[in-house]
Amino acid sequence: MKWLCVVSLLSGLAISPAFAQDTSSATQGIHAQQRDAFVSNLMKQMTLQEKIGQLRLISVGPDNPKEAIREGIRQGQIGAIFNTVTRPDIRVMQDQAMQLSRLKIPLFFAYDVLHGQRTVFPISLGLAASFDLEAIALSGRVSAQEASDDGLNMTFSPMVDITRDPRWGRVSEGYGEDTWLVSKIARVMVDAYQNGDPSKPGSVMASVKHFALYGATEGGRDYNSVDMSPLRMQQDYLPPYKAAIDAGSGGVMVSLNAINGIPATANPWLLKDLLRNQWGFSGITISDHGAIKELIKHGVAQDARDAVRLAITSGVDMSMSDEYYDKYLPGLIKEGLVSESDIDRACRDVLNTKYDMGLFKDPYTHLGPVGSDPQDTNAESRLHRAEARVVARKTMVLLKNEHQTLPLHKQGTIALVGPMADSQRDVMGSWSAAGVAKQSVTLLQGMKNAVGDKAKIIYAKGANITQDKSIIDYLNLYEPAVEFDPRPAQQMIDEAVNAAKQADVVVAVVGESQGMAHEASSRADITIPQSQRDLIAALKATGKPLVLVLMNGRPLALEWESQRADAMLETWFSGTEGGNAVADVLFGDYNPSGKLPMTFPRSVGQIPMYYNHLNTGRPFNKENPGKYTSRYFDSANGPLYPFGYGLSYSSFALSDFTLSSPTMARNGKITASVTLKNTGKYDGATVVQLYIQDETATVSRPVKELRNFKKVMLKAGQAQTVELPIVEDDLKFYNAKLQWGAEPGKFNVFVGLDSDNVQQQSFTLK
Repeated sequence: MKWLCVVSLLSGLAISPAFAQDTSSATQGIHAQQRDAFVSNLMKQMTLQEKIGQLRLISVGPDNPKEAIREGIRQGQIGAIFNTVTRPDIRVMQDQAMQLSRLKIPLFFAYDVLHGQRTVFPISLGLAASFDLEAIALSGRVSAQEASDDGLNMTFSPMVDITRDPRWGRVSEGYGEDTWLVSKIARVMVDAYQNGDPSKPGSVMASVKHFALYGATEGGRDYNSVDMSPLRMQQDYLPPYKAAIDAGSGGVMVSLNAINGIPATANPWLLKDLLRNQWGFSGITISDHGAIKELIKHGVAQDARDAVRLAITSGVDMSMSDEYYDKYLPGLIKEGLVSESDIDRACRDVLNTKYDMGLFKDPYTHLGPVGSDPQDTNAESRLHRAEARVVARKTMVLLKNEHQTLPLHKQGTIALVGPMADSQRDVMGSWSAAGVAKQSVTLLQGMKNAVGDKAKIIYAKGANITQDKSIIDYLNLYEPAVEFDPRPAQQMIDEAVNAAKQADVVVAVVGESQGMAHEASSRADITIPQSQRDLIAALKATGKPLVLVLMNGRPLALEWESQRADAMLETWFSGTEGGNAVADVLFGDYNPSGKLPMTFPRSVGQIPMYYNHLNTGRPFNKENPGKYTSRYFDSANGPLYPFGYGLSYSSFALSDFTLSSPTMARNGKITASVTLKNTGKYDGATVVQLYIQDETATVSRPVKELRNFKKVMLKAGQAQTVELPIVEDDLKFYNAKLQWGAEPGKFNVFVGLDSDNVQQQSFTLK
């Protein structure tokens, strides 16, 4: 097997420890003292209107033309800008602040850089599927470098909402269902973005989102409400935000949802008691887009003035993309409904953030000197293709491979069909920042690059994403994102079948368009649309080996497809180099090693389905189902593909594992040891996973929880002992009084290559 190698990808992209870890407490103290003195002196010179101006984060767009924004900057009425991503535009706006405003307070510039800026990496859910923290960090460092090079100072990322409902469109933006894994990734991404000091060129400040619990909205419907017990909040949903903040995230974006009846934007318990007082956050809080206005429709504000009063007194520092703070705060202060101390607190947070960004030292720190702007903003030389390809290959999950259908041979004739096989826009996925679709590589191009003149590739579209015109119109509401082929559906299928009949193997690229897995794209039905199912059925009828390449931003219900495909490869939306990366895997130039970061259900009726659920008094047992157990009687129970699942072109075997001790002392450690052997004929990597269960506790605990993993690369026939330590922190949880700690007793340890197929041992915590 041929393995692609990229040498020294991390050169120039090295990751430093977080700023809080990289400097002594004395140095941090000096920095804080200098900053506080500077900001206090500046605020003494500011008028009330100028302080309020600092609280406005304005979006460039049709509602806010650049000319009006520039006038607001000159008047000191704007604190920050987002949706401007080119250095010339940013420079002009910063010039307005530094040359024409009274106090010359610099602006900061922010953008949604979730999985790449100009070079687009796989969507966040795909990054999590790599189970490779170094690869995830690499994507973050490249993203920060490119964002900084465009003049940006902040990214609205990472998005760490725990979600267990794949109907939610924003599943694609997050890292999946597992609290522990998402918390790990949250720390990695904050470190990667900020790289020890967000003021340095090549770094940007992180702003973790959406605070809080946004992934738990009812029915998976975007913008919906969340009703959740305090215990579940603390146990399952809040830890990733805390992890990002502990890693030093300078910003927090407040979520749009209500929490137990109180919108996050008007929730002083969330933004003051928890975030500031308990967690010690000292950065900046930013409303989501238009969220303050939405307090009226939430039904907690009588009118716009009331909405502003609630937001500012609850702890929202900056108002994103509305005029309400500017319009209503002066009158609210005059009437005594808002204290000027609330304005001072928020203004200080904004100015402190700008100080930490290095903008008072050099307002052009990420812009460089005049004349240094790139001649071509979208120049090919500004991309990091090699890094994107390396990371993308690691995110792909082999779901099925009957009869060793994969890898494909670079010979003969291959039919490539499907509505996304040649879509440059779709391969980039949702929230693709400043990525340019025409620079992305489709699978058609990637396969042609891979085979050269060694094999023949016949392409046919075969089907539209869907034949439902209303859905197409919805997806194209704000941009022409989906091309609809007007030919009759049967004509397109016939063309694909004709291609298949000429081929030795058929590769069908099916799933969702990127717009179907996006904000405002919740789905009631998470199956592949019927137009594509009709195509799959026709291709299957040809009798040719059928490979399904999935492009999607959420777990799909694939039971029907899995019964018809000979092989299935989950590629998510794999980014700028997606076509090349998928081709690397299909042809065996890279052996897939990804694992699912979310459970794939059999049907939408099973949702929510997640591996780390609580047990019941009558748990379902697949070996002996019984009638009066927690189950569905009209369907197979359990997931189609469990959390942590993923195959390889090789095969792997685990020995029985051992624990270094049958007991663990307080503050102690024990180690699980297991031998992993590559029993196949290909070199490859897999992920050894360790799960814990507290068998008996004062509150019901999950059936298992991920607490360690190790990705191991082995040559064919090679074996390696893998050691997975367990420490007391891995056993801790919140009890009924919301106290954090580990309780003595028996703990079960599970080790396997996914969450379902595991072997078990146990130990006792003294």
